[in-house]
Amino acid sequence: MDGSLREMALGTQLRHLLELMDGDVAKACADLGLRDYRPRFSPIVRALVELGPCPIRDLARAVAVTHSAASQTVAQMSRQGLVALEPGDDARQHIVRLTAKAEALLPAIQAEWAATTAAAAALDTELPFPLSELLVALSDALRRRPFRQRIADAALTLGDESFVPFREALADRSD
Repeated sequence: MDGSLREMALGTQLRHLLELMDGDVAKACADLGLRDYRPRFSPIVRALVELGPCPIRDLARAVAVTHSAASQTVAQMSRQGLVALEPGDDARQHIVRLTAKAEALLPAIQAEWAATTAAAAALDTELPFPLSELLVALSDALRRRPFRQRIADAALTLGDESFVPFREALADRSD
């Protein structure tokens, strides 16, 4: 295979990098006594510290994830005894609050967050451009024009005639 493997495996590369970084954050959490604590809990914990008890929809917005992702994380945190769910204004809404167990873990969680933030800043200095700036720029670019639209546009440029049915299918579903 030629040098195009990197372009073809972009999603795989991103997942691999996230697994490497997330795995090491999890190890740091374990070293701090947060053995069953997952790194994905920290944004929710930080939002709850800042906002106080709030609906899952507000948490999702605060940490920039989908409602479904926030709901899944909150469910995992609830099973660990880190958050409690209370009924909201209607039957569909749940208010999330930190438990006493989570509040007792806050010093360790905040220490991990501070160290991870500092480590990310140090990593930025080793790169040809700061990863943190690239991620913001990438997110902004995808908000301006979603990747699905970019795929459809790119499909139109494929010259191989055997791709015609695929180009047409992608172009028909590009919105």
